[in-house]
Amino acid sequence: MADVMSRRSALVAVGGTALAVCLGCSAQPGASTPVTVPVTDIPVGSGKVIGNFVVTQPQAGTFEAFNGACTHQGFIVQQVTTSAIVCGRHGSTFSLADGSVITGPAAKPLAKATVTRSGDTLTIS
Repeated sequence: MADVMSRRSALVAVGGTALAVCLGCSAQPGASTPVTVPVTDIPVGSGKVIGNFVVTQPQAGTFEAFNGACTHQGFIVQQVTTSAIVCGRHGSTFSLADGSVITGPAAKPLAKATVTRSGDTLTIS
């Protein structure tokens, strides 16, 4: 009976740990916390990863923002080039203009975030 209890206790502990890890992965720290960035930090025809967001300026004066979690497996994208938002983990790329998928394995676009300009500052939420 002691073996059954220790196995049961072990399974409960492993299950609880797995649940905590999964909950931690699904919560994206900062995703709902607004961030600010100077307009001059976002290059025209490219962008920048800021925390859990991606901010782009596909055309001069036009700013877009997206949740930076790649829709393939949820890892935060690593960089923004002059042609795409890039998740280096598995190679997915997304449009600077609308977050749509350019190349997979991601099948869904990046989630749109809100970008508000006030003078020389952008607020992303």
